[in-house]
Amino acid sequence: MEAIITAALALDLLLGDPRWLPHPVVICGHFINFGEKAIRRVTSSPRGLKVAGTLLSLGLVAGTYFFIAFILQASFRVSGYLGAGLSVLVMYQSLSVKSLAGHAREVLTALQQGNLAGAREKAGFMVARDTGNLEEGEISRAAVESVAESSVDGIVAPLFYGFIGGPPLAMAYKAVNTLDSMLGYKNDRYLHLGWAAARIDDLANYLPARVAGMIYLLLSPLTPGGWGGVSRALFRDAPRHSSPNSGIPEAAVAGALKVRLGGMNTYGGEVSFKATMGPEENTPKCRHIGMSLALMYGVTFLSLAGGIGTAQFFNL
Repeated sequence: MEAIITAALALDLLLGDPRWLPHPVVICGHFINFGEKAIRRVTSSPRGLKVAGTLLSLGLVAGTYFFIAFILQASFRVSGYLGAGLSVLVMYQSLSVKSLAGHAREVLTALQQGNLAGAREKAGFMVARDTGNLEEGEISRAAVESVAESSVDGIVAPLFYGFIGGPPLAMAYKAVNTLDSMLGYKNDRYLHLGWAAARIDDLANYLPARVAGMIYLLLSPLTPGGWGGVSRALFRDAPRHSSPNSGIPEAAVAGALKVRLGGMNTYGGEVSFKATMGPEENTPKCRHIGMSLALMYGVTFLSLAGGIGTAQFFNL
């Protein structure tokens, strides 16, 4: 399994997420859209939406796992090379290192060129908040926060589940992640329908987020904030975040870079406050986007090395 995951990561670093390659997450999205429409035709009560949303979420996650497992098992029966190749392909599509770095670099390049309008547009591809009126500091903050949070759901978590249960479990995790990104909103439309999606996502990310926190601590001596800055932010700031998991990588990156993350955001014209992380007086600059990417690559390779080492130790 270590060879398959290593090859998958290498493929992701090389190719990223090319548009010509069909992505399983897109297929999951189609199933979620179909399921939501079917549910809303049948029920509109809070209880009905919650029950149906739970069944949709559990069904998609389990269905993804067993479908991928069946396909890979069948391919291995045909040929070991075919099975290994498909395993690498599936695992590769659960990772998003290069695509995340690419989006962040586009924001960074636009800011360095003084193209504020372009930076706002590129930042809009990374975050759900309104970016049309953001200034340089807030654009930089949005990009750094996205890189920090995505280091868990796009890198650490897929590797974590890949080492535990192979590509089928890694892709089942991506189904969880897709459900949360489409249904897990605390608004009138999705409060009940997306209840289970949000809870399952919190559960699935619980251990990977904390593994990521430990990796950031290992990297901390190489950062401006050092061990003290990262550990202080993790223990002081992360618990204040509204998410039980997202606050960990955001706080760690804030402490590592000695910048303030969190604060006021606008979503669809409505202002929302996120707990602040890191030093209050230091607003992120565009250079911090590049620094957050360097941290992200460090987290990526330490996650791979840690997974291989753990698998060897426990003979997984």
